[in-house]
Amino acid sequence: MPAAAQHRRTRNTRLVRALTAAGTGAAVLALPLIGATGASAATTAAPTVGTTPAGYPDNLDGWIRESLAIMAEKKIPGTYNGIHRNIIRESSGNPAAINLWDSNAAKGIPSKGLLQVIDPTFNAYHVDGTSFDIYDPVANITAACNYAADRYGSIDNVFGAY
Repeated sequence: MPAAAQHRRTRNTRLVRALTAAGTGAAVLALPLIGATGASAATTAAPTVGTTPAGYPDNLDGWIRESLAIMAEKKIPGTYNGIHRNIIRESSGNPAAINLWDSNAAKGIPSKGLLQVIDPTFNAYHVDGTSFDIYDPVANITAACNYAADRYGSIDNVFGAY
């Protein structure tokens, strides 16, 4: 379309759109309140999260809490915040994470799982009662925390790659 035929926006178009959006948002918020006054509101099913065999939620929060319970039994130090901080840095919470580019990977032993543990370290610091699968979130966390406790005093003392 030629420039002369194009519609020109006025300066207050942005303001009008913002006010319209705000008004619409207020109406949308008010509708459920008005509609639910005379009858029972329908309930919606909450999304379900699976559970681990031990009964913890099958998600990052549950894996950390289950690991902490095992660690408490085995007297392995560490806190939720220390574990969570390291998991987010190492794998962003992905239990299937694998590092195929660092020096360990170049030697043929890539770091794996939530806390990026290599196989020899996982095997040496595996905690009885957990899976022997390095990708198992609870086994990975617990072995890594056992290693960190031996090497640094606690996973809470780890602030970088270990």
